[in-house]
Amino acid sequence: MSDTVFLTKEGLEELKIELKQLIDTKRPEVSKRIKNAREMGDLSENAEYQAAKEEQAFAEGRIAELEDIIKHAKVQKNGSKDTVAVGSKVTVHVDGAEQIFHLVGAPEADPAKGKISHESPLGAELVGKKVGDQFEVAAPVGKLTYTILKVR
Repeated sequence: MSDTVFLTKEGLEELKIELKQLIDTKRPEVSKRIKNAREMGDLSENAEYQAAKEEQAFAEGRIAELEDIIKHAKVQKNGSKDTVAVGSKVTVHVDGAEQIFHLVGAPEADPAKGKISHESPLGAELVGKKVGDQFEVAAPVGKLTYTILKVR
């Protein structure tokens, strides 16, 4: 990765907790599963061994990814209350309704929970905007017009 990764303070803490859990719990569990599977004999036809090795590869890949993200993380402090930045919670008016979005770094994005990445089309449009600003974003249903009502 090696590029700066913007995160909220909370997002960085969540990633650190996940990394600790993977290193302290998951890694030893998977190692034990591999050891137990090896004791069963022929590894070429041992489904448990193959599954444990795949899980180990996934866990080690995620550990490496998290270490890289954390190494390159830049925590965004909640900026001013009138300009949207990573960490801002933004209330917008769109399509006849109000919605609240929490603008976060890409690794912590979870659209189902209202957490959108500053790199997403909507997130990129939000960055730098102020209360009262209007802008359009292309969506599958067509262009949507957003109006910023509140930034916190």
